[in-house]
Parts: sequence; C-alpha cells; structure tokens
Amino acid sequence: VQLQASGGGLVQAGGSLRLSCAASGSIFSRNAMRWYRQAPGKQRELVAGITSYGSTNYADSVKGRFAISRDNAKNTVYLQMNSLKPEDTAAYYCNAYTLLGYEYWGQGTLVTVSS
Repeated sequence: VQLQASGGGLVQAGGSLRLSCAASGSIFSRNAMRWYRQAPGKQRELVAGITSYGSTNYADSVKGRFAISRDNAKNTVYLQMNSLKPEDTAAYYCNAYTLLGYEYWGQGTLVTVSS
C-alpha cells in the first residue's frame, strides 16, 4: 500500500484546511484509515479514524472541529479541519490498517496554524 498525503499549509487561527490521502496498491475500501499528527517534541497521536464501513472516531481535542471521510471510488481519505487552533500545528500522517493486520504510513503533510 502506498499513501500520498497532501493539503497541508499555513493558515490563521480559526481557518480551515482539508487534507487528502490517496492510496494505491490494495483494496482501499477494505482498509481502516486513520490520520495521526506529531507536533515538535511530542509523540505521534491519533487524530481521527474511519473504518471500512464508515464508522468514525476522533480524539477529544478535535471533536466537533475535524471530520474524516472517505471516497472509495477515488481511493482517498480526507480530513476536513475547521476552527483551527495554534495547538493543531503538526505534521499530519495518514495510515492504512488492512484486514491482514498490516499498517502502512504516508509521508507527513505539515499544518501550521498561526495565532
């Protein structure tokens, strides 16, 4: 599985960004997909996840502001981020978890939120 993340950038606090992660090399629709983030000096943390049948979960810190979705026809998972805060600044990584229990990671896309 190959994952290509995009959509990061610099945004002011209160603004929005949409991250995309395009997947190839496996049956995308069967994979659970997740977004993680890692801020400088901090551990990587789970931001949001979506199962193969569309069930979602979120970190408490982003509930009500972020939304994860997937388009199986495009083999793409999205992370819509609204009401961004400076503490959301991090490198964001997409992750695929397959039915056989393998995990794959994309390269990070950097999100910087200015105050």
